[in-house]
Amino acid sequence: MPTDPRETSHIARAAAVLSAFTFRDSALTAAELARRAGLPRSSAHRIVADLVAEGLLERAPQGGFCLGMRLFELGLRAPRQRGLRDVAAPFLTDLRDATRQTVHLAVLDGTEVVYLDIIRSSAGPALRSRVGGRLPASVTGVGKAILAFSPAPVRQAMIARGLPRLTRHSITDAAVLTAQLDSIAQRNTAYDRQEQAYGTSCCASAIFGYGGDVIGAVSVAGHTSTLRLENVASAVRSTAAGVSRMYGGHVPR
Repeated sequence: MPTDPRETSHIARAAAVLSAFTFRDSALTAAELARRAGLPRSSAHRIVADLVAEGLLERAPQGGFCLGMRLFELGLRAPRQRGLRDVAAPFLTDLRDATRQTVHLAVLDGTEVVYLDIIRSSAGPALRSRVGGRLPASVTGVGKAILAFSPAPVRQAMIARGLPRLTRHSITDAAVLTAQLDSIAQRNTAYDRQEQAYGTSCCASAIFGYGGDVIGAVSVAGHTSTLRLENVASAVRSTAAGVSRMYGGHVPR
């Protein structure tokens, strides 16, 4: 049955409001949501009220609105993310225990990575990443690990959109990034050396599904001053290989 255009419009507007949040936002006012979503304030207020009623938004203690727990619960039901997260969970815990560092599991969505799971270490630094959060793929170890094994159009889309600079170490030159991705593909080892935040570094490896298609990546992150990336690289690769085997995958030759 065809969808009512008015209903589609309302759904699109609701999606625009929900998409207004970034990983940096703990809460936004209705006025800010209207501005970011490109909606009239009156329309935004009605949509926000509907989303609150459905539990997709919640009123934040400090004022404004934040993403609701129901939205998080729905996200966890997505088959691809749930399956990878569940399969990887014991491997991630083992990697955290072996390295005593924070461990990430992420997938690529467009030109950004989305973090499916994070097993934090009490000794680790404060990180930008959070479960369900996003970061530009080009400034993260997990993002570069996935991009290294992605088809050319995926890489080209990343470059065409522009390579963001989060720190002075972020790679913003397309030729430099391309050369680094080619190198990463040789050993399935990617490094983030303070490229998305000062004082933190990480080592990542890609995860593969059946047929050798890249489906995600795992990483270890810690303080740049104490984490020796080369010392954890083997453990990270082994973890990625273990998760890949559960999917019948392998590193492409």
